[in-house]
Amino acid sequence: MINKILNYNKKTYCKYNRFRKQIFSELAPKESEAVLYLLPWLLSINHFTCPGYVPDLKKVFRVFNIDNEPEIIKREPVFKHMFGIARQESLIAPPRAYLEIEGLYTIGSIGTVNQTSESDCDIWICYDKALYNKTTLKHLHQKLNLIKDWLDINYKMPVYFFISDIGDIKNSRFGSVDSESCGSTQKNVLKEEFYRTCILICGKIPLWWLCYNDKVYMDYDQTVAAIKAKMYDGCDLIDFGNLEVIESREYFGAALWQLHKALTKPLKSIIKMILLKMLLDASQEHLMCHEFRKQVLSVHDKPMFPDPLVFTIVSIFNYYKHYRKSTLPFLKNCTYLRCKIKENDKSQTLKKKIAEDLFTRYPIDSETKQTLSEYASWDLETQIDLGKRIFKLLIRIYKEIATAHSGETGIIDQQDLTIIGRKLSVVYQKKKDKIPTILKPTDVLNLSAIHLSLENDTWQVFVGNRDAKPLASGTDIIHTIAFIVWNNLFDSNKVHMDPNPSSVTLQEIINLSKRIRDFFGTFDTVAIGYSNFLKKESITKILVIVSFEKAPWDKDINDFGVVYLNNWGELFVKRFASPFKLDSFLNTNCTDRNRMMISYYVQRNSFSYEKIIERTKYIILDTLKLQIKDES
Repeated sequence: MINKILNYNKKTYCKYNRFRKQIFSELAPKESEAVLYLLPWLLSINHFTCPGYVPDLKKVFRVFNIDNEPEIIKREPVFKHMFGIARQESLIAPPRAYLEIEGLYTIGSIGTVNQTSESDCDIWICYDKALYNKTTLKHLHQKLNLIKDWLDINYKMPVYFFISDIGDIKNSRFGSVDSESCGSTQKNVLKEEFYRTCILICGKIPLWWLCYNDKVYMDYDQTVAAIKAKMYDGCDLIDFGNLEVIESREYFGAALWQLHKALTKPLKSIIKMILLKMLLDASQEHLMCHEFRKQVLSVHDKPMFPDPLVFTIVSIFNYYKHYRKSTLPFLKNCTYLRCKIKENDKSQTLKKKIAEDLFTRYPIDSETKQTLSEYASWDLETQIDLGKRIFKLLIRIYKEIATAHSGETGIIDQQDLTIIGRKLSVVYQKKKDKIPTILKPTDVLNLSAIHLSLENDTWQVFVGNRDAKPLASGTDIIHTIAFIVWNNLFDSNKVHMDPNPSSVTLQEIINLSKRIRDFFGTFDTVAIGYSNFLKKESITKILVIVSFEKAPWDKDINDFGVVYLNNWGELFVKRFASPFKLDSFLNTNCTDRNRMMISYYVQRNSFSYEKIIERTKYIILDTLKLQIKDES
């Protein structure tokens, strides 16, 4: 019986896996070729002309069963020609000695209706730690880094590798929080997502996927024991462990993590956040991956398999239909935007067929569809308003989760909570003199010309249409300039200023904008090292701007604008009317002086430029009593 069930499920799973690869290939033809076929080939050879060549490699790496993959074998002559290899015989024939890579797997939106041109590709590289030592594992990392560098240069889609020991996956150990992993806040939540969304690129089939039958209960551990006892040939299966339940405390931690991810990908996070709330409210029911596996393995002679993201979204919509029906239209719109369905794009035929079921069951009127499909041409104010609505809903959902499950944070690593909580505060928390950040619904905004206008001593920032509501306003021109730069709105060719009585010129605004951008960059909380959030706030960079609003011939240096960045990635602007007030601020706030960088800005057309710079440097260096690294 076990042989019959496993063989049938294996056959069905392989068909489903090919279906997912087909979607990937339709939506990203070039990148899918590299990920699905070239990557496992490169990992399984070590030729000096190919990306990933490691000179001192004693044993080559080899992805399990790669020499029996017909699609890779068919493409190998093309790969060899690509890298100038004249050798006729195959390079992936099994060598006498090699280190096996158990399998390569994608996780997430790749090969689903949610895959878009902005999607990245997360790949788990799975190995058995017992077969590796410190040197061979180092070589594997080295090889993957070299391959990734080559992929980054030659392909548009970002690819990220996660080298994972099968034993760690089995025990749901995914490490502490870092830029892409999920640390202690997810664990089994991450494994559930993996089982529900993974594509097998090359290697062994996850045994979990085959352990199901609608008529006969299949005990996972007994199936593993039967395979070990040679009752079934499971050499092409991999045991990542069973998954029956997820404690609600883990869902709570994962919800916190999604708030963090929303800082850069809110449209993606809103769906995951709602999913987590739904699962928290019904944590004793079957896991989503179980229900999805059941649907896939129940497909009989149909051309289409269920899509994991459509399956998930339908579950969410069904939940919200009863839980908060008024929110459902907004969620449908967010989903449509996230999927980027292009009604007239003939290259997305398979994707549109998959989405058709979703938007037939939960329809969106044609006028709304047309508006959503034109998102790229929306005015900036409308795009930002959408971002605010998404973030408002995210915060509301999290507060509901936190209120209903307030006692369930004990399992979450407190260090990870501290990191994520402080990262969130960088965006959400208002502080005196802090430059606010624009809540963007997507990475791309419809940016047009920036217009600066001075009315009644207030500087206003307009984007495109000056009859619209100003994007920002304030009495301090330096704060206004820093806002434009920090939110990545600055383009020297698209900045304009209305005539006004101030002594500030458009050229000086452009010059200072470039200086701020060169010295501080633009807002990017993802780029801040995680260790910074375990420390207290401290200033890391200071730009002292002297007499910016004074006339060029004015020698007075009692007007200081201080732009400074802290170790959490927050930018501030303060103004001081005398050297003594500046002195007091520096003494109070510059605690980590050895690691702080300082720079100066004076109008280049100032008649006393050199004198002002030198006098300002003397004031600051004398105040801090040490030689700070000077970046002027």
